[in-house]
Amino acid sequence: MLIAIKNGAKAGKETVIIPHSNLKYAIASLLEREGYIKNVNKRGKKVKKFIACDIVYGTDKKTAKLTDLKRISKPSCRVYCPVGEIRNVRNGFGLAVFSTPKGLLTDREARAQKVGGELMFKIW
Repeated sequence: MLIAIKNGAKAGKETVIIPHSNLKYAIASLLEREGYIKNVNKRGKKVKKFIACDIVYGTDKKTAKLTDLKRISKPSCRVYCPVGEIRNVRNGFGLAVFSTPKGLLTDREARAQKVGGELMFKIW
């Protein structure tokens, strides 16, 4: 999902379509809240559900706000961070997304709520 959004932004696509899952929808909603995606819409019914994400571009309509992202935690190697080890991404210009007991949170929200969790990916 993340790579599909990144590739869509690099290719200049206006909308990226992704197969639906609850985790993917939660990630897309978080990225929308942080301003990397404009609209997140669920489309389709039952088995053929998917998510449509509109990518945010700058004033020149060519450079996307999403410059790059890096997936940290993978199925083969999970990475967990306690609240004391949560650091800024790119000196505060990027964000890290954590899966916590309180749901998906950015690094700033996790520090404010004093909760750690699985470091899913970093985006800037």
